[in-house]
Amino acid sequence: MTQPSSAKLPVTPMTPDGPPAVGGALQALRQGQQLSLDDLSRRAGVSKSMLSQIERNLTNPTVAVLWRLANALGVSLADFLASGAVTPPAPAITVVQPHAIPALKSPDARCELRILGPIDLAGKFEWYALTIQPGGELASEPHDAGTQEHLSVLTGSMTVRAAGDEKKLKHGETARYGADVAHAIANPGKSAATALLVVVHPG
Repeated sequence: MTQPSSAKLPVTPMTPDGPPAVGGALQALRQGQQLSLDDLSRRAGVSKSMLSQIERNLTNPTVAVLWRLANALGVSLADFLASGAVTPPAPAITVVQPHAIPALKSPDARCELRILGPIDLAGKFEWYALTIQPGGELASEPHDAGTQEHLSVLTGSMTVRAAGDEKKLKHGETARYGADVAHAIANPGKSAATALLVVVHPG
């Protein structure tokens, strides 16, 4: 993954009860790099219709889509979201509503990761609410060297595989393992299982 640049971004409006509207920033960056919607669609792997909706602020993209767009445009995800917008002083306590928490699902929809950590910690320290339906498996390619994962099972049971080892965890147990090798988390039970997954990146 290429390192994003520190390019200055234009101001985009903030929505009062949700994430910032990134349409203006996306359009300005795309046009500034003389990219058509088709060009950016191919580069980021995001459909042209979705790009058009994002630029018109008709939809709020998921973190996964924003990550693709930021890397395709050569900017950091945090800067892309901030967009140089003027924001009011931060409150002592910030509450994130359930509808504003992004979620990622596996292609078979048996695994769901709700992204609990803030965007500015992505790639450094991340934590997720993981739900796996019976028979589901969340398989991952190796992360950066030195990356560690900590999986705490909250309900049901899960199986963790990493570096040729396999452990079955039940409610209340935590597994710690290197995530710089191919690894997988599965639900061998007959009911949905939930866990807290913490990913710690090196450095």
